[in-house]
Amino acid sequence: MRFVLAVLLAAVCFGTTGTAQALGPDASALSIGAARLVVGGGALGLVAVVLSVAARRRDAVGTPAASTRRRGPGHPTAVRAPARRLPTWALIGVGAAGVLAYQPAFFAGTAANGVAVGTVVALGSAPVLTGALDWALHRRYPGHRWGAATAIATVGVAILAASTGSGAEVVGGGAGAASADPLGLLASVGAGASYAVYTLAAKALLDRGWTATGSMGALFGAAGVASVPVLAMTDASWLATGPGIAMALWLGLVATALAYVLFGFGLSGLAPATVSTLTLAEPLTAGLLGVVVLGETLPAGAVAGLVVLAAGIVLLATGRRGGGRVGCRAGRRDRARPEPSAAVPEHAADATAAPVRGVGGAR
Repeated sequence: MRFVLAVLLAAVCFGTTGTAQALGPDASALSIGAARLVVGGGALGLVAVVLSVAARRRDAVGTPAASTRRRGPGHPTAVRAPARRLPTWALIGVGAAGVLAYQPAFFAGTAANGVAVGTVVALGSAPVLTGALDWALHRRYPGHRWGAATAIATVGVAILAASTGSGAEVVGGGAGAASADPLGLLASVGAGASYAVYTLAAKALLDRGWTATGSMGALFGAAGVASVPVLAMTDASWLATGPGIAMALWLGLVATALAYVLFGFGLSGLAPATVSTLTLAEPLTAGLLGVVVLGETLPAGAVAGLVVLAAGIVLLATGRRGGGRVGCRAGRRDRARPEPSAAVPEHAADATAAPVRGVGGAR
C-alpha cells in the first residue's frame, strides 16, 4: 500500500501545476515547461548525486556482506549485471527524450483539437500504451483489475474534460464540425507514448539495480540540461519577478522533484501500467484545487466526472495486497513463485491555464 500511496501523493503534486500557474505571472507554455524542467531536473539530479556520494562512503566503511547486494549506481560495489540489449546511457537518453517530448506533444494536441479531446486522448492513452509496451517488452500483463480501473478512470477524465468549458470548441473548432484533426490526435497519442517511454525507462533502470531517486535523477537531470537552451530562447522575463520565481520553484521543486521522487518510489514496487493509471488522480486534484483555492464552480457534469475518475482509482488502489507489485525480475519470479493475488501483476505547463487546470495533464 505504501507504493500506491506514494504514487497518489505524486499525482497530487502534479495536480497543483495548474493552480500554481493561475496564481503566477503570465508566461508561455514553452517557457514555463522549460523552467520547470531546469529547476526540477536540476534538483533531482543534485539529490541523486548527493545520495550516490553518501552511498559510496557507507560502502567504503560497510561490512563485506552489505557490499554483495545487487545495487545501482549509488552503490559502487554493486554486482555487475549481465549484458543487456540497450546500454544504460542509451536508456537514460531515451527516457530523457520522453520527458522532453511530453509537454510539447500534449499542447500540440490540445491546440489542434481543444483541451477536452487533447486531454482525454493524452491521459487516456498513457496507461494503455504503458501497459501494452510493458507487456511487449517484458511480458508483464497488468491484470483485469487494471484494465477495468483504467477504463473507468478514462471515462471519468472524458466526462470531466467535456464539462469544463472546452467541449463546444473541441472538435474541428467550429459549431458544426464533427471531425478531429488527425495530426492533433497523433500529437496527443504521442504525449501518452512519451509518458509511457519515460515511465518504462525509469522502471528498466530500477530493474538494473538503480535506486528510485537515482533513476529519476538521471532521466530528469538529463532533460533539465537539455531544457537550458530552450529556456534561453524564450521570453523568461517572468523569472525576474517575485511571483515568477515562486512559481518556478513550486513547479520545479514540488510538482517535479518531490513528485518524481514519490513516483520513482512507487514505481519500484508497482507495475508501470498500474503507476500510470494511478497518476490519473492528477486531474482529480486539479479540479478540487480549482474549487477550493481558486473559487471556481464545477458544473454537475464535472462533478460526475470527478466521481467516476475517483471510482476507477479507488478500484485499482484497493486491489488485493501485492496484486500490482513487481520486483526487479518480476516476469521470472512470478512464473517461478506464483501467488494467488500476484500471479498476473496488476497493476503537462499550460496552453491556457484555466482549461488545463481543470483536467490535468501537466505531469
